[in-house]
Amino acid sequence: MDTVEISSRSDFVLWAIQRAQEIVTAEGAAFAIAARDMNEEALMETAVVLGKAISDAMLEVFDGMLGE
Repeated sequence: MDTVEISSRSDFVLWAIQRAQEIVTAEGAAFAIAARDMNEEALMETAVVLGKAISDAMLEVFDGMLGE
C-alpha cells in the first residue's frame, strides 16, 4: 500500500473513499457470499475480517495524524 499525505479535508475524503472501495472489494464480497449462502460459520469469520479491515484503516489514518 502506498503512503498518502493527507493535508486537507478533501484529501481525507478521497483517502476514505479509496480505502472503503479496497475493503469492500477485498473483504465485503466474502461477507456477502457467506450471507447469501446462509453459512453461519463463514458469516462470523468474514464479519470479523471485515471489521478488522475497517479498524486497521482507521488506525492507519490516526497513526499518520499523530506523527504531526
